[in-house]
Amino acid sequence: MLRKTLLMRLAGPMQSWGTSSRFGRRLTDYAPSKSGVLGMLAAAKGMRRTEPITELLGVRFGVRVDQPGTVLRDYQTSRPLDDPKADAALADRFYLTDAVFLAAVEGDQTLIDSLVEALRRPYFLPYLGRRSCPPGKPVLAGTDERLLETVLTNHRWEASEHHRRRQHTIVTLQVVRDARPDEGGESVRDQPVSFDPRHRKYSWRQVVRESVTIDNPDARQASHDPFAFFGG
Repeated sequence: MLRKTLLMRLAGPMQSWGTSSRFGRRLTDYAPSKSGVLGMLAAAKGMRRTEPITELLGVRFGVRVDQPGTVLRDYQTSRPLDDPKADAALADRFYLTDAVFLAAVEGDQTLIDSLVEALRRPYFLPYLGRRSCPPGKPVLAGTDERLLETVLTNHRWEASEHHRRRQHTIVTLQVVRDARPDEGGESVRDQPVSFDPRHRKYSWRQVVRESVTIDNPDARQASHDPFAFFGG
């Protein structure tokens, strides 16, 4: 069976990828979740939340933190429009601002090709974890016939030019990916089984956290540009 890797550039003013949010406190992880990205792909294909996601269950997932961004806390209050005297509901929502990630999905070539077409002409518009977080750039970053690990190690750095110019000529980036069957790993409850709002279900997956090094030719410009530090 031929396999292929789909690459996605997840960049925008705000993102939020929560896997442990409860009640009025909506947290975000420091990297996109597998459930969030697969949900985005299912939506791009036009799949309803109540539909089975069987075809997506066998893919491998990984993400590289190209630009970590900053955590933002948004304190919100809300009250029903038809009852202005009602007590306000309080909520804390957390976001990542100015972050860029390279996400990779490895799977059967036919499935990956269908996901590419879905991202080119999405049925439902993609968003970065929450509907209030649209992507700032096209999500599709290409495909590769190599394995997920190789792609995340060798693909070009997707950070913004401003961020690249402030870093060293060699940078170290963090990667979180699905473990291979012959690897150990950390257990994370982030494998979607059903997106049906009546009975959402997630199972455990094994992940590996590692570092990769990337060349940064843009860093050489910084020493010649007196305004580089200020983003000029």
